[in-house]
Amino acid sequence: MSAAGDPTARPADTRPVIEARDVVLSFGETPALRGASLAVAAGEVLAIMGPSGSGKTTLLHCLAGILTPTGGEIHFAGNRVDTMTETQRSVLRRDRFGFVFQFGQLVPELTAEENVALPLLLGGTRRAAALQAAGTWFERLDLTGLERRRSGELSGGQAQRVALARGLVARPEVLFADEPTGSLDSLTGEHVMDLLVGAAREQGTTVIVVTHEPRVAVYADREVIVRDGKVGSFSVTGVGP
Repeated sequence: MSAAGDPTARPADTRPVIEARDVVLSFGETPALRGASLAVAAGEVLAIMGPSGSGKTTLLHCLAGILTPTGGEIHFAGNRVDTMTETQRSVLRRDRFGFVFQFGQLVPELTAEENVALPLLLGGTRRAAALQAAGTWFERLDLTGLERRRSGELSGGQAQRVALARGLVARPEVLFADEPTGSLDSLTGEHVMDLLVGAAREQGTTVIVVTHEPRVAVYADREVIVRDGKVGSFSVTGVGP
């Protein structure tokens, strides 16, 4: 099969940083993934698309070590993720992965600055150093002056940019973004995607984004389609800034 017809295909000289091989997972009697395979190169921005209930978010969660498949394999940087203990997967998610979710999921009791610093604090960075590192993101993401505000005092777009900073502050190897613009209007969503892709490319972070919106997928280097729990055809899309 040619590269154009193989969703697991990748450049011959580039080993994948993360890969799913024939992944199977069911919720009770309902199959979510039915032999899904996918390979993502280091530094690639990949969009996973598909209709509601297709299994795209489940695939993302398996790749991130949040869910453990009942069949198949998940590999990250040469290691099997699906055979790790929960403690090992937790350390992996804390130290090497970053996450951005649809509604930001900021901790309401913390200020914006503390929310951004949270991954560093959990990783053992001293508070002063973690807050200093977090503070550098506020000007970068057009959030200057909002450092001490809590989530309830931020607009949707501001909160999502804080969540983006939190996902990238620890310089993760892979950033997983699940419908990162789903709760935003079109203009704000485009602004968030501009910032997400620009910051990730600057850091060399691999990005895997689940979306049902073509206007989000256009920022990716590559797009795959999940249907009925399998990864189908893909197309090369335009690359955002």
